Amino acid sequence: MVVIPARGGSSRLPMKPLRTIAGLSLLHRTIGLGRRAIAQRGDATLVVATDTPEIAAHARAIGCDAVMTRRAITSGSGRALAAAMATPAGKGPAPGIVVNLQGDAPFQSPASVAAVIAALSVGSADIATSVVRLDWSALDALRLHKHTAPFSGTTCVRTAAGRALWFSKQILPAIRDEATVRSSSMGLSPVWRHVGLYAYRLAALQAFEAAAPSDLERYEGLEQLRLFELGLTIDAVEIPPARFDISGIDTEADIVRAEALIAAHGDPLDDS
Repeated sequence: MVVIPARGGSSRLPMKPLRTIAGLSLLHRTIGLGRRAIAQRGDATLVVATDTPEIAAHARAIGCDAVMTRRAITSGSGRALAAAMATPAGKGPAPGIVVNLQGDAPFQSPASVAAVIAALSVGSADIATSVVRLDWSALDALRLHKHTAPFSGTTCVRTAAGRALWFSKQILPAIRDEATVRSSSMGLSPVWRHVGLYAYRLAALQAFEAAAPSDLERYEGLEQLRLFELGLTIDAVEIPPARFDISGIDTEADIVRAEALIAAHGDPLDDS
């Protein structure tokens, strides 16, 4: 099951899923991404999980199923679990793998959904999430962006085998003697940008929702840090960059930047 959590109470962008980017709502764009991802997999369902009737109505008007979830749920992962457990009695078991397709990250590749599901299907991790390795120009752009929006964009530290070690709103790792590293790196930096996509085994998602938010999670504003503190393992799956590199839509500046990128490079929703 692919779930798009879409709450209305964002403090930085109230009713964020309904905000428009180049003429289409953020939710419309994410549903478009989800539909293309499902078309590639062929064995998944798509649903919006929200606490706001206006958002549910908007999803249904676009032609996507929507599930109302409790307003008290504070995380996207918790809302994804609520949607997964909302299967009516007699309609089959809850899904074994639940994909949380964050509603504010609509510009990633549809193939990334299949990639994280495949990682759980063949690997041993409890959770799989997607990451993109930044080239030096993308890293420079992220650094510039963080001067005005320091909590927009997340980086991941991972092993060579792909097991995630940490996530942060800081740009990690720090790079000593960067000029030398640049000259010997074949154009790629050592920084991985986290993309807003998770696939969970159902038991891991249930463990997450049963645990209280951790201090580290609150400090960074990153729910995946709770998973580390629960002792769960996360595979950070490399995916190719999307048409243009942008992190989640968290601020007015992110909307302006996304519209500028669409104007310059074309709209990903136009891709076949």
